[in-house]
Amino acid sequence: MRLVSWNIRAGGGKRIERIAAQLAVWRPDIVVLSEFRATPPSRWLADFVGNYGLHHQRTTASAVDPARNALLVASRWPLRRLSHVGASSDAHRWLAVTVATPTPIQIGALHVPNKATGRKYAFQHEALSVVSRWRRRPALVVGDTNSGRAGIDEEVACFGAGEERFFDGFEELGWTDAFRQVRGRARAYTWYSPNGGNGFRLDQAMVNPRLQSHVERVAYRWGRGARGALSDHAALLVDLAD
Repeated sequence: MRLVSWNIRAGGGKRIERIAAQLAVWRPDIVVLSEFRATPPSRWLADFVGNYGLHHQRTTASAVDPARNALLVASRWPLRRLSHVGASSDAHRWLAVTVATPTPIQIGALHVPNKATGRKYAFQHEALSVVSRWRRRPALVVGDTNSGRAGIDEEVACFGAGEERFFDGFEELGWTDAFRQVRGRARAYTWYSPNGGNGFRLDQAMVNPRLQSHVERVAYRWGRGARGALSDHAALLVDLAD
């Protein structure tokens, strides 16, 4: 089973057909999209992946505010939505579902607010509080965390104590960073600063103890064309054994 998590940048816009073509090349069974919107390009993409076979879908996008960045989870298997996290102003940044795969799994899709909003660390705390209760089934939390580990997920110093608390919190629960589980201390960057051109690994999949033995491959991919041509974020591909 392949899961693709991707921040598609501002709903996809004019890039949406190329984003769709790239997703088809990767052949995902589950897609988690950040910065999905209720705009025509994003809605077209939802229809595209639905026709591709991922017709079970849940989203936090709203026609009331169609340009707001939100989330989409699309799957080959039925989805059941779970509890929200955080303040109502950030509800669109968290989408938790149970996926009815042969061995059901829970997925927490998230797009963590950046530090400038003043809501980043409270949101992360709430997310950890929710997943601390996810013990019965295999589970993962995946998406754009706007965070990384200091010294290894950054080309220049950016991450601090708040980001360390977030990842330490997962480790204390027995969860692991799937990329680190497979690739050790290898460096990879999923977003580059448009000003300094410095790289950061902002996109992760955290897996709980019940899912860790199922992780086979984890990779970041920019897709066809130049880096950043499809999105300013690389996609995260996670292959899980049945």
